[in-house]
Amino acid sequence: MDFHDFGPDMSAGALSVGAPGAARQHLVVIGNGMAGCRAVEELLARDGTRHRVTIFGAEPHVNYNRIMLSPVLAGEKTFDEIVINGHDWYSDNNIELIAGDPVVAIDRAAKTVTARSGRSVSYDKLVIATGSDPFVIPVPGHDLPGVIGFRDMKDVDAMLAAAAAGGDAVVIGGGLLGLEAAHGLSLRGMKVTVLHLMPTLMERQLDESAAWLLKSALEARGQTVLCGADTAAIVGDGKVEAVRLKDGREIPASLVVMAVGIRPSVALARAAGLAVGRGIQVDDHMVTSDADVLAVGECVEHDGQVYGLVAPLWDMCRSLADGLLARENPYRAAATSTKLKVAGLDVFSAGNFSGGDGCEDIVLRDAARGVYKRVVLKDDRVVGAVLYGDTGDGGWYFDLIRKGESVADLRDVLIYGQAFASGGGQADPKAAVAALSDDAEICGCNGVSKGKVLACIAGGAHSLDAVRGGCKASASCGSCTNIVENLLALALGDEVQAGAKTMCKCTSYGHDDVRRAIVEQGMASIPEVMQTLHWSTPDGCSSCRPALNYYLLCALPGNYVDDQQSRFVNERMHANIQKDGTYSVVPRMWGGLTNPRELRAIADVVEKYNAPMVKVTGGQRLDIFGIKKEDLPAVWADLNAAGMVSGHAYGKSLRTVKTCVGSEWCRFGTQDSTGLGVKIERMTWGSWMPHKFKIAVSGCPRNCAEATIKDFGVVCVDSGYELHVGGNGGIKVRATDLLCKVATEEEAIEHCAAFIQLYREEARYLERTAPWIERVGVEYLRAQIADDADHRAELAKRFHHSQSFSQEDPWAARAAGAESELHQPLLAAAE
Repeated sequence: MDFHDFGPDMSAGALSVGAPGAARQHLVVIGNGMAGCRAVEELLARDGTRHRVTIFGAEPHVNYNRIMLSPVLAGEKTFDEIVINGHDWYSDNNIELIAGDPVVAIDRAAKTVTARSGRSVSYDKLVIATGSDPFVIPVPGHDLPGVIGFRDMKDVDAMLAAAAAGGDAVVIGGGLLGLEAAHGLSLRGMKVTVLHLMPTLMERQLDESAAWLLKSALEARGQTVLCGADTAAIVGDGKVEAVRLKDGREIPASLVVMAVGIRPSVALARAAGLAVGRGIQVDDHMVTSDADVLAVGECVEHDGQVYGLVAPLWDMCRSLADGLLARENPYRAAATSTKLKVAGLDVFSAGNFSGGDGCEDIVLRDAARGVYKRVVLKDDRVVGAVLYGDTGDGGWYFDLIRKGESVADLRDVLIYGQAFASGGGQADPKAAVAALSDDAEICGCNGVSKGKVLACIAGGAHSLDAVRGGCKASASCGSCTNIVENLLALALGDEVQAGAKTMCKCTSYGHDDVRRAIVEQGMASIPEVMQTLHWSTPDGCSSCRPALNYYLLCALPGNYVDDQQSRFVNERMHANIQKDGTYSVVPRMWGGLTNPRELRAIADVVEKYNAPMVKVTGGQRLDIFGIKKEDLPAVWADLNAAGMVSGHAYGKSLRTVKTCVGSEWCRFGTQDSTGLGVKIERMTWGSWMPHKFKIAVSGCPRNCAEATIKDFGVVCVDSGYELHVGGNGGIKVRATDLLCKVATEEEAIEHCAAFIQLYREEARYLERTAPWIERVGVEYLRAQIADDADHRAELAKRFHHSQSFSQEDPWAARAAGAESELHQPLLAAAE
């Protein structure tokens, strides 16, 4: 199982990685959401050695982008695509994540926190990042089954389940979250009615005209929108059936989504005796009334204000990190803007967009395009703006609001936008972007200025993905993408790689370019590659580090030292992590064969370590489930003592060689398929590859071993062996291509070694053989392997050379070195 197989829902218990450092302060964070993890990111960016970190999360997930729940509901994104920090981030930074176990009490005197499970953890410094709670209207029936909020993945899952059953949905609340919920449910096939108490939608972000346009657009999409609708009760017998309004109307509903607002989550802080007003009261460095307790995010009150937008929360995180390191950077509330995509429709507002005494409006309406713009002036200065349909100039208007400079000279062209104003009456987007000041905000979701984007580009980010990875501009809602692309064009001209598929967001290079550069320039380490190729991030990410580690391992067998910290967690632990936090262990059974000694050893391990399940796998092996992390070294040692080695069921490597009994036992068998399978497995085990690799040998064309859906398959026939490549039995089933036919076992084995080596040297990391062959073509493979005996022999020779360094059993090394530096983090984290 690879990193992406087990996904974010890994554990409802604790995922513990990293060893506590004796001299480091223990920082405990309550809240695994956007603010809590961003605060940790800011701290690590400044000094990653000062603290060891434990994060408690109420949800059984890694850190994800809550802003992007709406696209998940709408089917536009998957959960994996909105994950901000995957398991590798916690592991790489020695962060202990305790997921699905919320903190229920803080003892400030003892400096401990206690989780729902009863687990108690001490702290030197504590950060509270509990976010906000959805406000539930206390009307009769509000607690009926089928009434939910819209704050987390659990709510999204509940809405998806309701949509799958069909029926009517009522969304109470015509703000951003309510409209996004209505949009997603409508796309999922439900009949949706939106109830909003106020006369116009999104009254805090839009003026009456823009709100009317939004309402009209939503109704044109099939939704019913009722403004001025006051809910009296939710009706139902054992489950929700309808919503009754105070005017007597009843709207049928099998699902009711409450999206009427949020309140800072302060119950935990209040119970601990911290100063609480509307939120947890903090100073300029996010310190609460207790000097050892800090708070950040939506749960915070600073100078009487609470915040729900992302940009001020990021500023809070920066001030918190600087304060912990005794650096001066006090938090100061700044003007904020709201740039949103509501149900696929662009809206923007900033400042005093409602006008008033001494204010005057400049308005543009373009009914054909569905565009509305209103700029509010006072004393020849922009004080507010609201945009609908075309929000590209939102950042410019916001910059004018913040600076408070006179726009008297621009008055005649102001409403047409920055491109028109900066281009002397001609629309020139690049000139508009060039005219922005370096401190102009480009990405409101992540608080990224123009200067930061340009610095990221100058550091080597030559594509949109690379910029997103380097400074996070355009990495969230995507509404600033066109501005980032213009900055790339402005800074790089023809060198911009806007459409190129890069290796990851840390670099503008593709996989093939990186591999070629490693070989041609003789690079020998991950830091050297990143420095030479101008990586835009200091240490890479979970996508590029494993790839670089593999490319170097493949290019320099015997010389490059495998970087274990650049491997996915399964490969580091030499076992497959399961959703409850335990592991499964799969010993190798050569060609599917076993013996009494091996079976006895497996049975002893199952009983000794209370493994709850043993499963026969599709690869003709036994999988032992439910092994605790702290028991892994002893399990490995016991299996090694019986002569068993790792089955690499967790690795980007050979998994299994499946066989049938062949001519030795089967009356249809034409060749000794079992014997050949054992020889091939003993030759190929332990080889690291771009992705998992499966082999099968069938003793006759009846194909009982399913050789024609494997990466490399052998079908025995009377006259020899048919060699097949590129099969896949996964989500997208692909039958193999016939590579060639050979007469002897020796030829079959040589072709197998050559094929694997060509795949190792030329495929991209995480590219299975099926898409690789579809990309390069089977004729290319035949020319390289089947038709060119010299090249085939050279490939096989290189494979055997690399195997002389690869075929070391990791279980034996880890079991024997349980006290080694490599193994200590595993044991320490399990304590």
